Amino acid sequence: MKRPRKRASSVAVIDIGSNSVRLVVYQKMARSLITIFNEKALCGLGREVQSTGLLAPDAVARALTALRRFRALCRVMKVGRVHAIATAACRDASNGPDFIAKAERICGCRIEILTGPREAYLSALGVVSGIHKPNGIVGDLGGGSLELIDVHGNRVRRGVTLPLGSLALQDVSQKSVKRAERIVKADLAGVAQLKAGSGRTFYAVGGTWRALARIHIIQSGYPLRVMHGYSVPAADALDFAQRLRRLAAADMLADIEAIADARRPLLAYAALVLEHIIHVAKPKTIVFSTFGVREGLLYAKLPQAERSKDGLICAAQSLNELLSRSTRHAQELIGWTDRLVRVIRLKETEEDRRLRHTACLLSDIGWRVHPDYRGEQTLNLITNGNFGSISHQGRAFVALSVFYRYAGLSEQNEPPAIIQQLVPPAMVERARLLGAAFRVAHLISAARPGVLPLTHFRSQGRKLMLVFEHRMVDLVADRVGSRFKQLARLVGRAGSIVRR
Repeated sequence: MKRPRKRASSVAVIDIGSNSVRLVVYQKMARSLITIFNEKALCGLGREVQSTGLLAPDAVARALTALRRFRALCRVMKVGRVHAIATAACRDASNGPDFIAKAERICGCRIEILTGPREAYLSALGVVSGIHKPNGIVGDLGGGSLELIDVHGNRVRRGVTLPLGSLALQDVSQKSVKRAERIVKADLAGVAQLKAGSGRTFYAVGGTWRALARIHIIQSGYPLRVMHGYSVPAADALDFAQRLRRLAAADMLADIEAIADARRPLLAYAALVLEHIIHVAKPKTIVFSTFGVREGLLYAKLPQAERSKDGLICAAQSLNELLSRSTRHAQELIGWTDRLVRVIRLKETEEDRRLRHTACLLSDIGWRVHPDYRGEQTLNLITNGNFGSISHQGRAFVALSVFYRYAGLSEQNEPPAIIQQLVPPAMVERARLLGAAFRVAHLISAARPGVLPLTHFRSQGRKLMLVFEHRMVDLVADRVGSRFKQLARLVGRAGSIVRR
């Protein structure tokens, strides 16, 4: 008798930052991490480190209280392994070692105090794990420090750390944004890491920069509220940062309800740092990443074979295993659409192909939903999904493909216009084509494995044929034929079914 497979244990990261103390619990160690719990406490440990050299007593008390709760939560959730890290405030404060000793007793594990270069390296790895083939400068803005590091694909260069965190700037400038500007300008002027940023992407990591992105999304009326992968042209980001600073000078940030009270006073400093980074580095685009030190820490612990996998495909496979009727059928659907693309000679880039494969893996995740709402529900699930290694445009394309699979291609089943705003017309048409292919494949196979490999595509002049092997001919019906003809029309062909 076979023993039941041992369930992979969960893993947690306790991140003791200069502004927030956070616990994140992940389902298991994997290339695509699935968060099952996430909580932060804004303690402000780094609030006075620059001026006094000490962690403030009230901040220490709040942080230790939060850690007691986090440890209790880990026990309740039966977390398998807990990793703990601390950043700038703890490494810079003279009473940092005393605080860490108390924190270790509470957490029951060793706390790694990250050096500046180590923090920069892990931030870069976080971006590598959550952005497909990144190319640019990673900037991780915390409460106590700013880490800058160059990343190109999986290659990470040596980073630098600067005392330009939002809390640190507020402290050393005595809450004067004008004084802070002089400090930022002087500290960033000669940073070699920024000189290599011209025309590339700047990846903004850190909670206060994410707060800026949230404000920009709301004010611009952007259709998605997903922070990760949110992209802004550098010129627009510069204008926004300058405008935000003017609002701060006029004391007009207090009414921004989307941002936590404790973070609002720091927005002006975060905007100031971003503004001067854009002036010095001259990047083309600013991309906000929710993947940072914590994700980089776990990514670094994965075997090389796991690290080399595509994070998007891994995330789609996880959703497929959780929500679809058959994981094997999804893999067969990938092969089936591969054959269709070859026969109709559809030109695809590498990115087109990985998005198509992702859509195949997600094409059956709505089967439990009421039929009238499957298109709408899967559209929302995919566009707002908590996964990385995909752009917002890519999210919209995959979501549209699966939407069309469920809702059909008639005009009354068009998705919300705001989603279509994210993709150009050519990609919308490609999504319709892929959705039409899914409608044929799922109708033939009922999402069961072993069927699609017994059907084949053939092209003859302007005719596209779907060939059924002898043992599958009873699956042919008028509805199958009409859906296949609809698919063929989308590629300018006449469609027909052939029984072999």
